[in-house]
Amino acid sequence: MTALDRPTIGLALGSGGARGLAHLGVIKVFQEENIPIDYLAGSSIGALVAALVSAGQSIDKLYKIAVAVKRKYFLDFTRPKLGFIAGNRILEMIRIFTFHKNIEDLSVPLAIVATDLHTGERVVFREGPVAEAVRASISIPGVFVPAEYRGRLLVDGGVTDRIPVSAVKEMGADIVIGVNISGFTKNARIHSIYDVFFQSLDIMQAELTENRKLLADLMIHPEVDKFSSYAFTDVEAIISAGEAAARKQMPRIQKLIQERRESIT
Repeated sequence: MTALDRPTIGLALGSGGARGLAHLGVIKVFQEENIPIDYLAGSSIGALVAALVSAGQSIDKLYKIAVAVKRKYFLDFTRPKLGFIAGNRILEMIRIFTFHKNIEDLSVPLAIVATDLHTGERVVFREGPVAEAVRASISIPGVFVPAEYRGRLLVDGGVTDRIPVSAVKEMGADIVIGVNISGFTKNARIHSIYDVFFQSLDIMQAELTENRKLLADLMIHPEVDKFSSYAFTDVEAIISAGEAAARKQMPRIQKLIQERRESIT
């Protein structure tokens, strides 16, 4: 247990494309309820949100950025060979919004999960440039060109660890809370290659997500299935879904904290 008079709390933010904006709503409610977040881990969009928060960006500012930023600002399409999107533009944006920091220098301890495309290994970043680690973690296979980093070819962390609760446990959190934004819309309308790809990815990872639930002390599941995982529209509604899900679970979270606190004393 921690040397504090309370248990430490770790939050694992899952992958799920645009639905991951719900993570902002979850974190906002934690802050409003004065629930400390001692550790953060993330895969894909979860890694991006976790990095921005750990770097010191306020939730209010991130809300404004999420509403204002359009896909055309950070997508740099390239001739498809290893991916449709080069990823250089979003890499630079991440550098700016994380103040060019290294992971080990962040205010909240952070783990970022990616996947080694050659070996199939889960790769967990605990040090090094934040932007490069996040760029690797958000590299959706076939969409983004894989990230080359220290001799590895890296893709989306969600391929091997969609909700990285184990990474939070490894950092030493007494209470591990996952945020699950996975799922898929049954009988969804399929109109484009992106619809085909993201619907297939969501279906394939559904069972992997179920296994991760067993490792967490509590799982928050915002109701975001009806929203597209790649179209960054309905931003405010997605964020609101995160807020609602966190508020719904707040009594259980408070009870869990109290129980762990009593076990410390």
